[in-house]
Amino acid sequence: MGDSVATGRPSVLAVSEEALERAARVLRGGGLVAFPTETVYGLGADAANPSAVARIFAAKGRPADHPLIVHVASAATARDWAASFPESARALADAFWPGPLTMVLPRSERVPDAVTGGRPTVGLRVPDQPVARALLERFGGGVAAPSANRFGRVSPTTAAHVAADLGERVDLVVDGGPCAVGVESTIVEIDGDRLAVLRTGAVTADDIAAVTGLPVAATPTGPARAPGMLAAHYAPRARVVLAEAPEAAETVARWVEKGHQVAVLAEVLPADLPGEALPLAAVGSARDYARVLYQRLRDVDAAGADVVVAVPPAPVGIGLAVRDRLLRASRSH
Repeated sequence: MGDSVATGRPSVLAVSEEALERAARVLRGGGLVAFPTETVYGLGADAANPSAVARIFAAKGRPADHPLIVHVASAATARDWAASFPESARALADAFWPGPLTMVLPRSERVPDAVTGGRPTVGLRVPDQPVARALLERFGGGVAAPSANRFGRVSPTTAAHVAADLGERVDLVVDGGPCAVGVESTIVEIDGDRLAVLRTGAVTADDIAAVTGLPVAATPTGPARAPGMLAAHYAPRARVVLAEAPEAAETVARWVEKGHQVAVLAEVLPADLPGEALPLAAVGSARDYARVLYQRLRDVDAAGADVVVAVPPAPVGIGLAVRDRLLRASRSH
């Protein structure tokens, strides 16, 4: 593993042919490479190498039974990792790959238990980000890659976030700029003609139903069958408090009166905020909210606030995913 970094902060390389070749060599040598996707930065390892995959869990502090997503360069490659690829999967691949959709399918024999937590299924995705695609093509195999942050904390959407969160735990970071979508991929489980969304994202259940012509079940409860299903997740150090727009100013005032340093996050900042509040820049739309959500939550911690009152977007389209992430963050305190 001669291209990995053993001590100190990770090497952070701007995108170049040399950086991509080095990243592919690190992956082949069993190392960890953080790289951008359109959703968040991923912490990648060779999905066929159980020892390398184990390093992901150690670096993140992630429970060993929590499954990972395998990223591949094309739908054709994805079929090598799945024992079956039904018509619904083909339709979704045609419609949304490359893109922010992960499909959970029966795993092929090439998938090690380390990737799936021993489950009989595997999550597969073809990312829609030029750096990720170029790296996957150079590497030539599957890359297991959860978000490149400590488990349960705010996901990273820039290379600087990765370096701050993981430090020497990651061997190399490829800096491809900020992520365009900003929240993790939608995960849909496909079991024959039965489809269930396990995690919300930019691709909605309605989008999936429209493409497949099949009903799509709501997110199930119970043990986590895919990333992002834990009740508490995506949390900054500050307490996250949700408030709908009409009650937001009053909610902020109550926390200020209790002596807290309160930040405010919303598409449109509420009027009549207490002077002591720290209003973050208005977001403007649900899509923009998703893109900047994790940066704003990091800004809250950087500002020294111990509470953030977040006004979630309407539960439509990607607004559903933003609401989901904020709700899970609010349960972490």
